[in-house]
Amino acid sequence: MADDDEPGPGQIPALFALLLPATPLTDVLQRVTQLACRTVASCEMAGITVEQGGRLQTPAYTDERAPRIDQFQYDAGSGPCVDAFRRGVVNQIADTAIDERWIEFSRAAATENIRSTLSVPMDVSGNRTEVLGALNLYSEVPDAFDTDAIASTENLAQQAAIVIANAQAYWGLKELSEQLQAALTSRAVIEQAKGILMAQSHVSADDAFEVLVRASQRENRKVRDIAADIVRRAAPPGG
Repeated sequence: MADDDEPGPGQIPALFALLLPATPLTDVLQRVTQLACRTVASCEMAGITVEQGGRLQTPAYTDERAPRIDQFQYDAGSGPCVDAFRRGVVNQIADTAIDERWIEFSRAAATENIRSTLSVPMDVSGNRTEVLGALNLYSEVPDAFDTDAIASTENLAQQAAIVIANAQAYWGLKELSEQLQAALTSRAVIEQAKGILMAQSHVSADDAFEVLVRASQRENRKVRDIAADIVRRAAPPGG
């Protein structure tokens, strides 16, 4: 959600300039999703679609529902995020309860209480010829994203694409690939930790994730490190 104390669209380029060259790409992508939620009205969660090893993935997101929903379209090979990335087009679902273009994706989104979505290509050039990913916004209310929201998201997505392009030049494709793979591995560890918490405390997946987030904030450590500790402690002796 937008906040008067948070950076507006005009400040976004300056913020990204501070992130390079030393900031790992995965941290930049995570910052992009957080900025989307803060600067675009009605955005309640966000994620980024990129291609890794020939497969589409969601390495950065603000809510664990995002990669769960996205996986349905990755498996199908079609959906608003996929088309935004592959074809360089802006895709908007006004209401997932009645959308008929991407039925499986919309059904999965509605099950997660997501009623409207916006997917924008992350394009360096601004003319949809150098698309490096897709920035995806989600809301729990129908018709959440108006023309102003689309314009703000396009601005953010282009700035993020420029950052990614700069990161590719700085880190090199091999190291970037390793960074993205590390992010995906972290997600797998987080899922393992959630499963352990669900079994031990008899809580839902969302509640288990909240436990990890609260521990991360309390201890000022990354969620993946908290998750790794839980997985390590749960492992059988000698395992």
